[in-house]
Amino acid sequence: MSISQSLLPEFDQEAVTTRKLLERVPADKFGWKPHEKSMTMGRLATHVAELVGWMSTILTTEKLDFAPPGGQPYVAYEPKSTPDLVAFFDKSVTETRAALAKATDQEMMQSWSLLSGGKVLFTMPRIACVRGMSMNHVVHHRGQLSVYLRMNNIPVPAMYGPSADENTFAAAS
Repeated sequence: MSISQSLLPEFDQEAVTTRKLLERVPADKFGWKPHEKSMTMGRLATHVAELVGWMSTILTTEKLDFAPPGGQPYVAYEPKSTPDLVAFFDKSVTETRAALAKATDQEMMQSWSLLSGGKVLFTMPRIACVRGMSMNHVVHHRGQLSVYLRMNNIPVPAMYGPSADENTFAAAS
């Protein structure tokens, strides 16, 4: 089994879980944040969605420069509503799943670099970037986002088992 084929089931499962969380982020709370140093709820939710799309970038390019010398800097997407946020995420999932499905083991082992202003921040094999910079990074920020929801009395979906709001292990009645 190829590297990409071994990652697809996990990617699919994580996408379903992430979508459930993003669907619960209310647009009227996009500006809320728990601390002055924290991202707003809208920015954090969008970051979760865009990280999924960055996986496609990792798989289809040799590098990403957030602020290329003489070029346009990266501009984060700004959703106008919860359905807009979810549609952005769904597009990222579709593009990334297609790129992941066709990635060969050889391509997964090729180096990929993240830059800022032409300066290399790191270079690693694509598989390490897919895992660390995308998949694990999504899980990290998804955890933060679940706390944001809890702090706003918004039901938190079950992720890896029941949440206080959803018991996915309860017997069906």
